Amino acid sequence: MKVCLKCPLCHSVEVENYHQDKQRNYYVCGICNLVFIGPEQFLTDDAEKREYELHENDPADAGYRQFLSRVFLPVVKRLPPGSRGLDFGSGPGPTLSVMFAEAGHSVEIYDRYFAPDASVFAEEYDFITATEVVEHLHFPGKELNRLWACLKPGGILAIMTKLVLGREAFSKWHYKTDLTHVGFFSKATFAWLAGKWQAELIFAHSDVMLFCKKND
Repeated sequence: MKVCLKCPLCHSVEVENYHQDKQRNYYVCGICNLVFIGPEQFLTDDAEKREYELHENDPADAGYRQFLSRVFLPVVKRLPPGSRGLDFGSGPGPTLSVMFAEAGHSVEIYDRYFAPDASVFAEEYDFITATEVVEHLHFPGKELNRLWACLKPGGILAIMTKLVLGREAFSKWHYKTDLTHVGFFSKATFAWLAGKWQAELIFAHSDVMLFCKKND
């Protein structure tokens, strides 16, 4: 059944009910396939920040580095020496930026709560990473288009997020129980985004997507 909502990624009104649980209602876009919740169910900024402050991300944590290597390794092997990057949504313990710096690259960081210097968006980058962040975006269309505009021709935008696999799997999915998760992407959603950007899309891992920007 159609509902009176616009998709926060592609802004289509072709939106239908997708799933409902005790906590929230979920909708799906008929154009880009994004699954999302309505803005009336977003956490407040204060509540959201308190949740993020519970994250214990530490560059000295070998396990966390191993987790991030799923993004780091496929990106770093595609970079020319001395590339410049942006880690978007770096969190309270920036680590990916440290890993790239150790490999000889320079990385700016941005986080809405922990590193909110928006001047980074006035620059251009050879690569941009967004690990476990797109599912938190209230306005994914706006934010992702802004990142794409900051990427140099030939550059790479790397996204890590768990993917929607279908309604039945979604109904049992632990990922949706995190109340800071408000948008859920699938392979079809990322394929739509790649088409919009005219980008090459590489599925580098089960939860890692690389968007490669064409050279002018």
